[in-house]
Amino acid sequence: MKVLFSVPIRPYMFAVLLTYITMGVILFQAADEPIIIIAVLFFGFIIIQIIVFLLYTNYVKPVQKATYTIDEFIKGNFNARFHNSSNEAIEELSYKINTLARNMSAISMQEQMQSEQLSTLIDSIQSGLVLIDEKGFIHVVNRKFITMFGKTEKEYRGHLYYEVLENETIHETVQKTFLYERNIKETFTQTHGVDKSYFEIVGAPMFNERNLLKGAVLVLHDITELKKMEKTRKDFVANVSHELRTPITSIKGFTETLLDSGENKDETTKEFLGIIYHESHRLQLLIEDLLSLSRLEKDGFRLVLHTFKAKDLIEEVIPALKHKAMEKKLQLLINVDEETEMKADKERIKQVIVNLLDNAIHYTPENGKVELSLDSTADFIHIKIADTGIGIDEKSIPRIFERFYRIDKARSRNTGGTGLGLAIVKHIVEVHDGKIEVESEVNQGTIIHVYLPK
Repeated sequence: MKVLFSVPIRPYMFAVLLTYITMGVILFQAADEPIIIIAVLFFGFIIIQIIVFLLYTNYVKPVQKATYTIDEFIKGNFNARFHNSSNEAIEELSYKINTLARNMSAISMQEQMQSEQLSTLIDSIQSGLVLIDEKGFIHVVNRKFITMFGKTEKEYRGHLYYEVLENETIHETVQKTFLYERNIKETFTQTHGVDKSYFEIVGAPMFNERNLLKGAVLVLHDITELKKMEKTRKDFVANVSHELRTPITSIKGFTETLLDSGENKDETTKEFLGIIYHESHRLQLLIEDLLSLSRLEKDGFRLVLHTFKAKDLIEEVIPALKHKAMEKKLQLLINVDEETEMKADKERIKQVIVNLLDNAIHYTPENGKVELSLDSTADFIHIKIADTGIGIDEKSIPRIFERFYRIDKARSRNTGGTGLGLAIVKHIVEVHDGKIEVESEVNQGTIIHVYLPK
């Protein structure tokens, strides 16, 4: 009832009330005059019609027009306007609706500009990009992705990723990204006739403000050129190593023959022959390591897996290393669980242990200690090599597995190392899906942990 007597429509309510009172008084006085009654009722009807018309014109019609204008806003047409000044209240409503329209139009234009800028940016990226929601539906694919994999944007957007993306590696990357909720990186190849393309895919999870998973972004890089360059490098190393292998073997062999012959030689000749023999031996070791690394990096490389006792493996590699340790007056301790079995490439694991122990012996001063331990946990075979050697400073630890990296170049040359041993170790461990960790302190020693999956 309060609404009916609000200020804007109060005059109309008073007019209707006054009309009814006037009609009642006249009808009461002219109760015996039917013509007067009919006339009064007619004029009363006319007056009420006028009042209703004015009410409709001044209030109902403007509200209908305002409603229509707001419906246009809902449809996204922010250019619609509402103009009416029939009374102060409607004029104020008209002003506020038009102000709202202008503000919404400005916001819409700003959002459109930002959307266009973002779209341009996404399409300008020289990597494929895909946006997937938490249910697996694709929302965004950029131009580079379409160039890589074909089809049109419409054939991707709004579809489940596993229905329109055929590559299994992409499926696995999405699944792992959702499952582990962390960045996942994989590589895969795609063949077009005789051409082969290489891709790196990175899946990154997306979270909302409550840290709930809302989807994933896939970024795909075309690494074909990098792979070609890498293949060229590997082929070059392999070819050069093969070409050098025969002459170096000949030089070493002939030098060894001359050194072993009983003919008289002056001291200078012996010294020079000794240097030639020593350097040719170093070159031979370097070539063997380069060839070994080249074979490990080959695309078609496969491990030769066997199940064997860890104790048998250690017994095959220790004798030669024990001799080296004795020459340097080092204590070589072996601690191996006799019941531990391993499933791995036996020759490659031998190479890992030999390289790590050889390094430990090289960099441990006289009267020091080198220890090899091998045991198993629930998930891993754990190989530990500890020494009391010169140690490694903290900043150098991340780089010791790089090829040819030397902490102390002069000292490394004197020990006769090739600079490839640890790179080979890391590569062998990684192709076994294992991991390697290093603990070290300068002048205190180094501990290297190798974990191989069972």
